[in-house]
Amino acid sequence: MQTIYLDGKSLTFDQVRAVAYGLPNAPRVEISESAKQAVTRAADAVQTLLARGTIAYGITTGFGAFKDRIIPPEQVELLQRNILVSHAVGVGDAFDVPTTRAIMLIRANTLSRGHSGIRLETLQRLADMLNAGVHPLVPEKGSLGASGDLAPLAHMALPLIGEGRAEYQGEVLSGAEAFRRARLSPVKLAAKEGLALTNGTTVMTALGVLQTLRAERYSQTADVVGCLSLEALNGTDLAFDERIHNLRPFPRQIECARYLRSLLSGSEFVRERASLNVQDAYTLRCIPQVHGAARDAIAYSRWAFEIELNAVTDNPLIFIDDDENIDVLSGGNFHGEPLAIAMDYLAFAVAELGNISERRIMRLTDESSNIHVLPAFLTEQGGLNSGFMILQYTAAALATENKIFAHPASVDTIPSSANVEDHVSMGATAALKLRETLNNVERILAIEWMSAAQGVDFRKRAIGAEKKLGVGTSRAYAAIRERIPFIEADTVMYEYMEAARQLVADGKALE
Repeated sequence: MQTIYLDGKSLTFDQVRAVAYGLPNAPRVEISESAKQAVTRAADAVQTLLARGTIAYGITTGFGAFKDRIIPPEQVELLQRNILVSHAVGVGDAFDVPTTRAIMLIRANTLSRGHSGIRLETLQRLADMLNAGVHPLVPEKGSLGASGDLAPLAHMALPLIGEGRAEYQGEVLSGAEAFRRARLSPVKLAAKEGLALTNGTTVMTALGVLQTLRAERYSQTADVVGCLSLEALNGTDLAFDERIHNLRPFPRQIECARYLRSLLSGSEFVRERASLNVQDAYTLRCIPQVHGAARDAIAYSRWAFEIELNAVTDNPLIFIDDDENIDVLSGGNFHGEPLAIAMDYLAFAVAELGNISERRIMRLTDESSNIHVLPAFLTEQGGLNSGFMILQYTAAALATENKIFAHPASVDTIPSSANVEDHVSMGATAALKLRETLNNVERILAIEWMSAAQGVDFRKRAIGAEKKLGVGTSRAYAAIRERIPFIEADTVMYEYMEAARQLVADGKALE
C-alpha cells in the first residue's frame, strides 16, 4: 500500500487506517486519472454557470439563511474565502494527528468524485498537505452534524489559503509558515470551492471509521479476556456448545460462541462436566449472547461507514449529462443522521462490553461470588493488602460514566441558521461520545485482563502449574505476563494498569 489513488469510489477502512496511523511511512495519496477528469469537468461546469449568470446556491448566492442573497460576479471568489474564515469557529482541543489525517483523506476522496465543483489544483493541494505531513489544527467541537461538519472542516481548509494553524514535524505553526516549510503554495479559492471544502460529513465519517476499527479490536479482546476470566473462575464451557446457539440463530452470537470454543480448546482450567455446579453466572454463561449482540452493532457500523467513505455529501451537487447539460441540485446528503444513529447504536454495544466486563471483575475479586475459588480481592494477605479491590472501583466508575455517554445524541436536535437548518443530527457529538466510551472500555478490559491473569495464577497453585490453559487464552495470559508480574503484595498499581491498557489499545496481542 505504497500509494493510494483516490477516485471517490473505492476507499477502504484499511486504507484509512494506513494513512491515519502509518507515519512516518504512511502511503502516499494521489488523485486517480479518472478522478482528475471528473473533477476538471465539474470545475469547468462551475465556470460555465458563472458565465451564463445562473443562480446556484453557494456559487452565486450566500449560504444558509442567506440563500436568497445574490452575489455579484466580481465577489464570487471573496465569497469562498469568507466561508472559510467565518465558519472556522470550532472550540476545544484539537483532534490528534491520526484523526486529522483521516479527515483530510476522506475529504479528498469525496471531492475526487467530481460532483463538487472544486478545481484539480485545490484538490491536489489538499493531497499535497497530507503527503507532506502538514496537519491543520482542527478543534473537536462545533459541528451540529447537518450542513455537515462546517466548523471543523473550515479549520481543516484554512491552511490551504495561508490561514489558520497547522502541525508540521511536531511543531505548531501558522498555516502560512507550515506551507512555507513544506514548500507548498497556498491557493486562491475559485467559485464553489470554499463550500465544497466545508460542506459534508467528513469529520463524523473519519471518527466513525477509526472508532469502528477500535470497537472491532476491543470486541475480540473482550472475548479473549472473558474466556481467561472463565478459566480463572473455574467456569464451564458447556454454555458455548454449538447446539445451544443453533437454536437461536443470531449469526454473530453463533460466531462468538464458535470463537470462544476455539480460544478454550484444550483447556484444563474449565470445570469438569461431572461437577454438581451445573451452570455459571450470566457474565460467563451469556458471553455469546452479550458479546454477539455487540458484534451486530459493530457490523452495522462498518456497513454504514463503508458506504459513507465513498459517498458525496456536500451541497449543492453538480451533474453533467452526455450532452453537457448542467444541473445544480440542492439536497441533503450532508445530513449525518445515518452516521449518528450508527454511532449511538455502537456506543450502546460498546458500553455493554464494558458493563459485563466490570461484572466479571467483581466476580474475580469477590470471594463469596466466586464460591471461594479465588481469595478475596485476589491477594493472599487480605486486610494487610487490599489487592485488586480498588481496581474494581475504577472499572465501576468507568462503566457508570459510559451509561451517561450512552444517552443518544441522534435523538436530539436544535435549529440553526434562522430556522432554515431546522433539524440536525448531532453526529459529531455522537462520535465524540463513542470515542470516550471506547476509551473507558479500553481501561475496563485492561483491568479484567490483569485480574484474570492474577486469578489464573491462584488457580495454578490450586490445581497444578502443569495444567494447561486454552490454546488462545494461554497466549493471552503470556502476553499480559510479559508486561505485568503476579502481584504478591500491595504495590503501585497504576503503572501496571497503563501497561495493560496499552496492550488492549495496540491490539498486537490479538494477532
